[in-house]
Amino acid sequence: MPQSLSCVYSHLIFSTKLREPLIEESIQNSLFDYIGGICKHYHSYPLQVGGYKDHVHILCVLPKDITQIKFVEEIKKGSSKWMKAQGQKYSIFYWQRGYGLFSVNPTEAERVVKYIKNQKEHHKNRGFKDELRAFLRKYNIDFDERYVWD
Repeated sequence: MPQSLSCVYSHLIFSTKLREPLIEESIQNSLFDYIGGICKHYHSYPLQVGGYKDHVHILCVLPKDITQIKFVEEIKKGSSKWMKAQGQKYSIFYWQRGYGLFSVNPTEAERVVKYIKNQKEHHKNRGFKDELRAFLRKYNIDFDERYVWD
């Protein structure tokens, strides 16, 4: 085949450092739009970007021309700089070091979009740690609590 074709739907999740609730409602949509722009810059198609006070969810098609770790690094680096430029109160803004990246069946993408859009309601009953633990268990990922949180 002379052409390289790729379509890998992925659900990316990461939190603020120490899960600080720094993503205020007043800035959420702008941040999520900015993150979507970063995705597009790296030839990723973002289907939905959302989250809550202390974390972000991104459903996207992974780019085929850079590694996963480089893609995540660029999203976190660019959005962190953007947040810090939004005012003095965001000067302490940092993302956690790690992330969760989970494959998504394209036929299930709409379900994940709805899940991401419903974060505010969802987190009335469950915190980020419990949410991420559920994803890790669903995908059978072995993890050690000592190294998941920072």
